[in-house]
Amino acid sequence: MSAMSIPSLPLELLDRIIDLLYDSHTTLRDCCLVAKSWVPRTRSHLFDKVILSIEELRTWKEIFPDPSTSPARYAKTLIIACIPVTAAEGEVGGWIRGFSYVERLEVTAHLSGSRATVPLLPFCGFSPILKSLSVYFYFDPSSEIFDLILSFPLLEDLHVTIGDNGLINNNNGFSQPSTVIQSPNQPMTGFLDLSQCGRLGFIAGWLLSLSGGLHFCKLAVKCSRPADISLITMLVEECSHTLEYIEIYCIFCGMPIRYPFPHRRLISDSSQLGPMFD
Repeated sequence: MSAMSIPSLPLELLDRIIDLLYDSHTTLRDCCLVAKSWVPRTRSHLFDKVILSIEELRTWKEIFPDPSTSPARYAKTLIIACIPVTAAEGEVGGWIRGFSYVERLEVTAHLSGSRATVPLLPFCGFSPILKSLSVYFYFDPSSEIFDLILSFPLLEDLHVTIGDNGLINNNNGFSQPSTVIQSPNQPMTGFLDLSQCGRLGFIAGWLLSLSGGLHFCKLAVKCSRPADISLITMLVEECSHTLEYIEIYCIFCGMPIRYPFPHRRLISDSSQLGPMFD
């Protein structure tokens, strides 16, 4: 008897089956062992979200020594937790550039002993399709954060956390840069989240100096000092033509108070902010 050929499923149907297993990593890993043709689709789910600590990055480099053939290209979300990186890692051939299709990036900058480690510059422009950026600082940040923000031409959502824990200079006054910062092709039309920003003036002053203006449709800020009121008012005025929703967390009384404005007509006049804090 001649051996019967094993029928094969159409590729479209196979992809659909694998897509249904997106949340079962154990099964997806098994699928990778079935056939080479199954690997790309399964990797697109296995590596859709990559979280790297120092130890995990070391393991990543050992398993995937060549960035050009690593599964980094399947990642849509990249979360970098406390990793000191070098400039070379952000250049062509470095592991960072392998993540060229990331749409969401979260970076945590931390303190290493008495020295601040800010792994931002190597990530500048590494993914031209990035839409959401979250940066977390637990010390006084540097201006490198602004270079990072401006390096992504399609950025929509911006989340900035600056811990107010004693390591930060608590002078939270508004200090607008002396020069206007050019921001060509900088949409930033999504969500601006400054609800955990211990130094509101640091980031607000820079945002208000952008030549292209602000176009966020949603704004969340924390009002922790009386001086913050004028900053919040200025941000609302700058976004008034696009803003649809505001959340203000006021902690003057020791507890957060939430002020949602779900309709644009309610925030068309930014002077309404004043009475809320009287």
